[in-house]
Amino acid sequence: MTTPAATPPRTSPSFLVALPTVLLNALRGALIGMAELIPGISGGTVALITGVYERLIDAAAHVVSAVKRLIFGPDRRAGFLAGIRAVDLWLIIPVVGGMAAMVLTLAGFVEAFVSGNAELSRGLFFGLVAASIVVPLQLIPRVRRTLASHARGVIVFVGAAFLAYASIDFAGGSLMVDPPVWLVFIAAAIAVCALVVPGVSGSFFLLAIGLYSPTLRAVADRDWGYLAVFALGAIVGLVTIVRVMKWMLENYRRFTLLAMAGLMLGSLRALWPWQALPPGEDHGVGELVAPYDPVAGPILLALVGAAAVVALLFVERGLQKRTDAVRSGDPQNTPT
Repeated sequence: MTTPAATPPRTSPSFLVALPTVLLNALRGALIGMAELIPGISGGTVALITGVYERLIDAAAHVVSAVKRLIFGPDRRAGFLAGIRAVDLWLIIPVVGGMAAMVLTLAGFVEAFVSGNAELSRGLFFGLVAASIVVPLQLIPRVRRTLASHARGVIVFVGAAFLAYASIDFAGGSLMVDPPVWLVFIAAAIAVCALVVPGVSGSFFLLAIGLYSPTLRAVADRDWGYLAVFALGAIVGLVTIVRVMKWMLENYRRFTLLAMAGLMLGSLRALWPWQALPPGEDHGVGELVAPYDPVAGPILLALVGAAAVVALLFVERGLQKRTDAVRSGDPQNTPT
């Protein structure tokens, strides 16, 4: 009896769907990593823009729960494995990989670009953040509300915007040459909130206390001692804030999303392209002034940033429709 010739395995539709998604998630991670390097823009904002914010929060919460079970029990091994299986690894691994690649390769370049082209870089990110304010607003559940409920929402939105606007004025700290270990740890625990809270810039906080340039130099120079302390502080901060944000989104979704949008609006104060810095300062936040030369460049880049947000939203929507079609078994949209 003749044995049929073996045929090469056919690539499954699920893999064909997953591959572009994995690549897109790596790009999302790279954009989030770049955002974390730039004062005035939040990694959480970019996560919102690219449509992965809540999925990242959920995945991070599962990781935290898994590690907690591993340390404190009960059933350490089984509990840890169950928690890890609940994590969307197709999302987490590409995003974290993209973030790490961007931070490790571009830390020195980004610092030089932001310092040497302040108006152009602020213009680009002004447009990106301004256009993205609509993202959290779109996620608010559409239901009928009373006038009092609308008033409370306006208060939350305006209050968050004012808080972000006012707090940016504190970002004018002097440079620390040799920061103490305890300060690096605490600063990292606070700055990592930018990964979770849109509109809050971790780089700006580091700038305010004089740790922005030392931290980027530590990344560029591979100062593993400094980076280990910073990473430990960031992990402690991330474990705390992730659980808080997950609870807020589950229990006070509308007000949380309104606060995010308000924080993003207020953060535009830091990204106005034309600012007058104090004498002797070459970075940070200055007084807002009328446009001066260059004018066309920042405006053009602001439009490019806004267009990038719109393009990302369309790509995200298209991929979501494609994934939904595959899951529902629609033969007209399922790739072969």
